[in-house]
Amino acid sequence: MNKPQITIKDIAHALNVSPSTVSRALKNNPDISLETRDLIHAYAREHNYKPNIQAVNLRAGRSNTIGVIVPQIVHYFFSCVLSGIEQASSEAGYNIIVAQSNESYEQEVKIVHSFLAARVCGVITSLAKETSHYEHYQELLDNNISIVFYDRICTGIKTERVVVDDYAGSFAAVEYMIRTGCKRIYFYASSPHLEITKNRRNGYLDAMKKYKIPVDNSMIILCDTRERAVAITPDLLKSPERPDGFFAINDETAAGILHACKAAGIKVPDEVSICGFTNGDIAQNTDPKLTTVEQYGEEIGRSAFNLLYEKLEGKAKSPNRIVRTKLVIRGTTK
Repeated sequence: MNKPQITIKDIAHALNVSPSTVSRALKNNPDISLETRDLIHAYAREHNYKPNIQAVNLRAGRSNTIGVIVPQIVHYFFSCVLSGIEQASSEAGYNIIVAQSNESYEQEVKIVHSFLAARVCGVITSLAKETSHYEHYQELLDNNISIVFYDRICTGIKTERVVVDDYAGSFAAVEYMIRTGCKRIYFYASSPHLEITKNRRNGYLDAMKKYKIPVDNSMIILCDTRERAVAITPDLLKSPERPDGFFAINDETAAGILHACKAAGIKVPDEVSICGFTNGDIAQNTDPKLTTVEQYGEEIGRSAFNLLYEKLEGKAKSPNRIVRTKLVIRGTTK
């Protein structure tokens, strides 16, 4: 069985000094003699003393714990963002509480309320697909809890934010597909109210407009999962005006398109080109490997924490961050 953690009172009792002496010695207060400080530090190390973070926060009148909301932890991009947040917060001496909304508005609201109860000092979050009302985030701000949004941001309330350049990434991808021969490119999009969908849709539309390629409503389809892509793509491949290119909102969806094309006997990229968005593990494990847009998730996570850290520590604030994307060309495009 694990031994119980010793406390400052335990150290004081063992060394026959007052708890306040132990507390000051552990903080290297010069009012405590060097001999006593060394003795207390040695005893604390020997008995694996760890400070009670909650008690420290309570005495200091503030928390050093940050709440992090992730739409889906299993999603490669969000796991990379979380990794960046964890690394940066650890280096700065902050703790994090991670919760998954699982793309549910109701779950997101519950998480926010749990963060309020836990008295976190700040929140780093990305909206669930279902979220279109933001009163719960306003409640955080009303309680003086700072928020930084990443990727799926909220424009309805004033907060710091870190995003990738969705428009430029989308434009570059679609332009490349056009310049390599595609004339009828379909866009598989996510929830239309999300800013990432709006920005990637605008990049797609502007690239098509630049090359004077007409776009009708049937060419923009709500489809942001592998399962739905596998279900709806076969009918499109049978249509008289078959797409010769697909630009997908994420790599999972692009992989579903590729699966449907191979099942239908369509050669990729000879007959159909496919491009995703993320550059996760999926992109390198398909056959052929996916052309995609790199999002740099860890950099987004670090930037999100740094924005929040500067606000919490009262330092000069950096501007909201836009992380540049990069088109990674592989085997699903010409």
